[in-house]
Order: sequence, then C-alpha cells, then structure tokens
Amino acid sequence: MTFPVVGMVGGGQLARMTHEAGIPLGIKFKLLSDTPQDSAAQVVSDVVIGDYRDLDTLRDFARGCDVITFDHEHVPTEHLRALEADGIPVRPGPDALVHAQDKGVMRAKLTQIGAPCPRHRMVKDPADVAAFAAEGVADGDSTSDGFPVILKTVRGGYDGKGVWFVRSLEDAAEPFKAGVPVLAEEKVDFVRELAANVVRSPHGQAVAYPVVESQQVDGVCDTVIAPAPGLDEDLALRAEQLALGIAKELGVVGHLAVELFETRDGRILVNELAMRPHNSGHWTQDGAVTSQFANHVRAVLDLPLGDPRPRAPWTVMCNVLGGDYPDMYSAYLHCMARDPKLKIHMYGKDVKPGRKVGHVNTYGDDLDDVLERARHAAGYLRGTITE
Repeated sequence: MTFPVVGMVGGGQLARMTHEAGIPLGIKFKLLSDTPQDSAAQVVSDVVIGDYRDLDTLRDFARGCDVITFDHEHVPTEHLRALEADGIPVRPGPDALVHAQDKGVMRAKLTQIGAPCPRHRMVKDPADVAAFAAEGVADGDSTSDGFPVILKTVRGGYDGKGVWFVRSLEDAAEPFKAGVPVLAEEKVDFVRELAANVVRSPHGQAVAYPVVESQQVDGVCDTVIAPAPGLDEDLALRAEQLALGIAKELGVVGHLAVELFETRDGRILVNELAMRPHNSGHWTQDGAVTSQFANHVRAVLDLPLGDPRPRAPWTVMCNVLGGDYPDMYSAYLHCMARDPKLKIHMYGKDVKPGRKVGHVNTYGDDLDDVLERARHAAGYLRGTITE
C-alpha cells in the first residue's frame, strides 16, 4: 500500500502541527518553506526552500504530491488555478480560498448568500470613508458624523495588521498609502468575539466543533474558551449552522474558521474567514476527540472525518507570546510540577517580544480553575508571572 503525500505550502506552526497530526496515520508530508528555520521546516523531513509566489517553484514542489494544502492564504489565486489546470488537487481550491484571501470578495459573497455581516463597502479615498461613516448615522441624529469605522486592506492582513480603527476623516488617510483596495466596515457594538470551526471533505461530509469565545489583546488572540461560556443554545446552533452553510456554499475543503461578533442585541455577524487550521481551534489538540489538524488532514485526503466532540466540559487555550524572558525551557520545571495535566505546545521559534511562540491547553470540570491554570502557565512561560 502506498500512503499519500500531502504538500503543505507554508512552514509556520500550523504546518508543524498539521504534520504532527498526520504522523500516526503514516501520512507523508512535503513542505514548501521560506527558510530552513521555519517552525515546520525543523520537523518535516522533506523540505523545499522556495518562494510560494513563484509559479515555477510551486509547480516543481507539487510534483510527487497527491494533494496541496496550506498553512496560510497568501499563495496567488492565479497560481492555484494553474496547479489545478496541471491536474494537481488543491484543497481548499482557489474558488473557495479567494474568499479568505480577499476581504472584498468575501463580503460580496457572504452578502449574496445571506450570511449576516457588518455594514460595509469598498472605499476609494478618505472622503469616501467619511461618506460611508455618514451613511450609518441614524435618521435625524445630527450629533454624530458616523465615526469611528474600521478600515481593512482587502489582502494580506493578519493578527491586527492591515486593520485600522478610524476615529475621524484625518485618521482615514493612512490605509490608502499602500495603494491597495480598502474595505470600510461599521464599528460593531459587540459583547465578545466567537469562532465557529468546521471541517468539510470533498464529498460533502462535514463536522462542527463547539463554538468558542476568542479573547483578543492588541489585535492578537490571547485566550480561547471552549465552549463559549453562557452562550445561548439557539445562538450556538445558529453559529454552527452558519459556518457549515458557508463551507458548503463556498465549496471549502478542509478546515474553516468563521470568526464572529456576538452583538449586544443578540445577533451574530461574520467578522473574518480562515481556510486552514486556526488559532481558535488549537484547543482541539487536547480537548476534542479529533483535533482540527487531524480532521484537516482527513478532509484534504477525502478520508472519513473524526469526532469533533469535546473530551472535557471545559478546555482553555492561551497563546504564549515572547517577552523579555528568552529562556522558556527553564520555566517548564515550575509549570509541569504545578499542573501535571498542563499541555505545552511550542513552535521552535526564536523568542521575540509579542511573537507567538507557543500555546498551552488546560481542561477540566471547573471553568475558573481551567482558566487560571492556562493563564498562569502562559504568563510564567513568558516571564510576566514569576511565582
């Protein structure tokens, strides 16, 4: 029997953890990485160093691969179409992935299929931003100019990059300096951010993980709580159905994360889409019967999907960010002795302030206890907690 080769474009931590999930299945991985020092390049045996933006490099890399998948959404759409024309299965395919690559395309499609979104439109200059802001002012309200609004470059943003919180016309100039299209969105009055993670296979089988609460600090995911505490059961079901419906309508193959706003008036609105394993699903490594990474591997190979149900009532993931304390390994003694159930996942990255270098997972029956254990471990590894 010949086991398939999965070609993973991108050498970051998502590729590293996806490769790890394929090892027990005997799945072979081939990696296209920017540098030999990238997180996944340190652990995958078959590594090609090259530029994913170069079509010839992609074509050479794809030889010998049974399927191509990704740990980021930045491969040019036209290159993916060329690979498909060459007969290489690309999952998710370019017709789906473009909705995670281009926020303007995403908003247009979601609006077309009736998915709930913030008010939005493409804007061409600061004056157009001011006009968009004014469009959101309630009839008869002469006290407001409609600001603040959110501006986003349609391609390339992540972890708060390429996103601006604009309070006035004067603030609106910065996003246009890069010379790329800009999307304007209303500033949503939300209670919290949620994420609905689903996985879909080529023949249409799909599974949904419990909806989680995602807590951000300075535009970067800090803590994920699974399931989202206090979430109305009907709203949770609507969020899962929404994510499954989006995956079907867009033809997604693999993992899809639908980032959501829970509004103060009890609605959910789609914020962002990611068509790859996602930070909001890292809890599944230790907290679900089948992790997002294992199910992504199964999906791109069209294998039957695994059970997404949680193993414990509560699981918490906290990101470990780099700080001024570079020797994280010496902190293991304290963290492991204090909490033998703690699960530490490090990415092999150099420690730099604010950089995601790992995450921790905790689980159990008591949410307050699980939260405290995760936050203590992440803080101790970073060096912000010393006892």
